[in-house]
Formats: sequence, C-alpha cells, structure tokens
Amino acid sequence: MLLKPNMVLSGKDCPQQASVGSSEGYCQLLETRGSAAVPGIVFLSGGQTDQQATEHLNAMNQFGDLPWQLSFSYGRALQAPVLKAWKGDQANVAKAQQAFYHRAWCNSKARFGKYTEDMETAKAA
Repeated sequence: MLLKPNMVLSGKDCPQQASVGSSEGYCQLLETRGSAAVPGIVFLSGGQTDQQATEHLNAMNQFGDLPWQLSFSYGRALQAPVLKAWKGDQANVAKAQQAFYHRAWCNSKARFGKYTEDMETAKAA
C-alpha cells in the first residue's frame, strides 16, 4: 500500500506562500503521525507549478532518514510543460516529448534529493 496525499501548502491565493522549508515541517508531521508500515508516499502536485512541485519533493527527500520512500504521482505538474510545448500542433510533438522527458528527469532527481534549480535550463541526461 502507498499513501498518496497532496503536499501541505498555502492556498494559491494566499498572499504569504509557504517556502520550500515548510517541507521539513511536513516530514516531521508524517514522522510523528505516519506509519512506518507504509513503504512509500507518492505526492500529488496539488495545483503547484511543475517547478514548485519538484522543489518541494526535493526538499522532503533532503530531510534525512525517513521510514518511507518519498516519490511523486504528478498529473498536472508533468503535463503542463508538455501541453505548453505541444500547443495541439503535430509539428511540436518532438518538442513536447522533450519537455515531458525533461520534467520527468528533474523529478527523478528530486526523488533522491539531488535536484537543483540549474537543472531547469540543463538538458536531461
């Protein structure tokens, strides 16, 4: 069984947005209230931008030795850059595929706490 929650963040219209540092508090909450019997937690992006979702996942995976694997189950945060690149035009399919590959690559790095903002402009390796 996997737990599949949204990340706990400020609402979109909240004037004071939670920083990436809030991820530490969320991990502490999960440590005190979560079950180590659950092998993994896969987060939804919950309306965050693609980059915000990656940054928050990365921060949680840098928190330390947690009893679960932390990963992602993003829809919108993976699809948004793809749809933006594609624009419904067959001529943009390769560009859209590259956008998807790049976003997945960034999230795969964040999954292990190895993402950096510089990766946003780097080519996926």
